[in-house]
Amino acid sequence: MSENFASVSFDDLMSEVAALIVEALNLDVQPQDVKPDDPLYGEGLGLDSIDMLEISLVISKHYGFQLRSDNENNDKIYASLRALTTHIASQRTK
Repeated sequence: MSENFASVSFDDLMSEVAALIVEALNLDVQPQDVKPDDPLYGEGLGLDSIDMLEISLVISKHYGFQLRSDNENNDKIYASLRALTTHIASQRTK
């Protein structure tokens, strides 16, 4: 089975991830208002550890790979929308 994720641009993927986050957490912002380089945690969107767990579950289900809470790179992975999208682009199976 050959998957062609290259046909999806990085910007389109980032928009899709922003929409998933906004929908999953029922945020009072529009996906296009999530700034790519603003922090997801704390300042920025103001998300907390429970929100990050919810994002992990949604991302894992949607893109077919597991985001683990014990990953030593989580601070980098969840640093911003751009960082999270970069990780998804490198790991996704669907």
